[in-house]
Amino acid sequence: MAAPTRSILDQPIASLRGIGEKKGSALTSVGIHTVDDLLSYFPRRYIDRSSIRSIVSLQADEETTVVGKVVSMGVKQGRRNRFVLVVTDGTDYLSCIWFGKVLFWQKIFRVGEWLALSGKVALFGGPRMVHPEFDRLGPAGEGDFIHTGKIIPLYPSSEALTKLGFDSRGFRRCIAQVLKEIKGRLPEILPETVLKRHKLFSRSEAVRHIHFPADFSSLEKARQRLKFDELFFMELLVGLRKQHLGSRSAGIAFERVGEPLRRLVQELPFELTGAQKRVLHEIRADMKKSTPMNRLLQGDVGSGKTIVAVFTMLIAVENGYQAALMAPTEILAEQHYLTIHRMLEALGVHVVLLIGGQTRRARQAVLTEISEGRAHIIVGTHALIQESVEYRRLGLVIVDEQHRFGVLQRAQLREKGLNPDLLVMTATPIPRTLSMTVYGDLDVSILNELPANRKPIRTFWRPQTGRAKIYEFVRKQMELGAQAYVVFPLVEETEKSDLKSAVDSYEKMKCGFFSAFEIGLLHGRMKTAEKEQVMDEFKSGRYRLLVSTTVIEVGVDVANATLMVVEHAERFGLTQLHQLRGRVGRGEKQSYCILIAYGNLGAEAKRRLETLTETTDGFKIAEVDLELRGPGEFFGTRQHGLPELKLANVIEDTSLLLAARDEAFKIAQEDPQLRKAENGLLREHFIKHYREKYESIWIG
Repeated sequence: MAAPTRSILDQPIASLRGIGEKKGSALTSVGIHTVDDLLSYFPRRYIDRSSIRSIVSLQADEETTVVGKVVSMGVKQGRRNRFVLVVTDGTDYLSCIWFGKVLFWQKIFRVGEWLALSGKVALFGGPRMVHPEFDRLGPAGEGDFIHTGKIIPLYPSSEALTKLGFDSRGFRRCIAQVLKEIKGRLPEILPETVLKRHKLFSRSEAVRHIHFPADFSSLEKARQRLKFDELFFMELLVGLRKQHLGSRSAGIAFERVGEPLRRLVQELPFELTGAQKRVLHEIRADMKKSTPMNRLLQGDVGSGKTIVAVFTMLIAVENGYQAALMAPTEILAEQHYLTIHRMLEALGVHVVLLIGGQTRRARQAVLTEISEGRAHIIVGTHALIQESVEYRRLGLVIVDEQHRFGVLQRAQLREKGLNPDLLVMTATPIPRTLSMTVYGDLDVSILNELPANRKPIRTFWRPQTGRAKIYEFVRKQMELGAQAYVVFPLVEETEKSDLKSAVDSYEKMKCGFFSAFEIGLLHGRMKTAEKEQVMDEFKSGRYRLLVSTTVIEVGVDVANATLMVVEHAERFGLTQLHQLRGRVGRGEKQSYCILIAYGNLGAEAKRRLETLTETTDGFKIAEVDLELRGPGEFFGTRQHGLPELKLANVIEDTSLLLAARDEAFKIAQEDPQLRKAENGLLREHFIKHYREKYESIWIG
């Protein structure tokens, strides 16, 4: 049974009866290359016929779905031409209106066909919807479009696919044809014991009921099984990688802790927190071992990740090895370089910076120092992994803001050394489910404690109309000795944007509202030495106000700075605003963060700003950010070598994720090569669908 079914599933989609090259090419553009891919093209939603509203019962402003037959259509002339389509369900008539592209709409509909229409209802001059979503259910006379049962699946489509007949009805017809040819039987890819343990549908049942559900109970069981598959194979990738890392050849045992480290501890102007001490103990224990360290360091804004990184690098240097710190942007790399350079220069540790923006001469000088071993700590961007960079003795790799890097970039930096230790850091708190998914192969350390005596930052969101009062408050605080940041989204104003900018506002503030104070300007286009001078002037207190772009998002620590004003706060992401707020509140004085928003805000922008005013907890903020953006966008799972999820959600499907993880890790531990007979079909499916990701896990 499996072999002939498998051969049909592996056929190119264009070979399917009624498809051909032209339609096949269009299907390929949405990821449908084979017949098997077609069966994995799942409906985007379903219409429950039992809950469809009759047109006569519609209420104003309700969002709903109606099913009706097209009785007339045409273009109405006016100030704005519009296309009007009229449908009936036998109880009344509904007008559907589209503005623009009227010729296109006229071509794609037919009088007599049945449509499902979803949108907001208006009752002006009779029931109507403007720009409703629609799905074609069947042609004239095909009242049995209901052959799909009481639940009608609706598929993702596009203008190009619709023109070729691949609207929802076209997909249903094509998928039904395939299921008929294979007699509804699909090769099973999970071990029988796993299916029984979790009471899962067979793969054949799941695929049939996801496309043609008999009822909502069957649909939910189908979704559960297919979600389990997605999560299982994602966790199998992570589990196999963890097994591989555990079997790596010997790394470096950093045994020595010398005088420079002790001096650094003594000279710190603050006491390490209990969390910092605990994390350093965990890292120190890893570094003593001859197996390479693979650790993730999570820490909220202001928790002190940088000092932990400095101690870690100093241990590597004291043992005769180089340490490399890779940051995602030149600005962040420069901030790290300046901080580390200041802390370690007096201890005889040579820190260098390697970024793309350097002159050819400066870059060559740095490359020579790295290859000859005179550079002890190398801070940089992607420039650190270029072929021209040769390390003398790279023993430690630290990757900051790890979620912005892919697994390949992390791997390339590690390959510059001989099994170096790895520490990845993030200031974006990661909920547990996402952490175990993206970083399930790493040991985790969490900095969950802020330095003592810090007061919670008071955060306010105000409209642009309150701008004068806000700056009056800032000026009064500065008169009492406080320092302030004002952050803008742009360096300079442009004709294409009405956003306020740092340079223009700096000039106006210097001559106007804050003329009595020394003001500094900081942005990404300035040279490293200029930025360092401005920051030194601000830290010393000479500059009382710093006008900046997001260059200060990370790495800036001035205890006397207690005011943060963010202009056009609606244009910033939630995590980015949290990072900016973290620049204040670093001393014992009360700090304030004021978010100025412009224009009419959408629901998502309001939610971001409200969240910032309600909490300073980075983990709660991360949860909201995940909810708003989704796991894929929030964390870029694709760049981490993990598959994209079509149905499952690592936040909403936590219990299913944990169950899938347990099963996947058990198999990875017991059969890391997937050679056992009971894992044969699993291995075949894994290699067929995850080959590239399967290969990438060995190089991270």
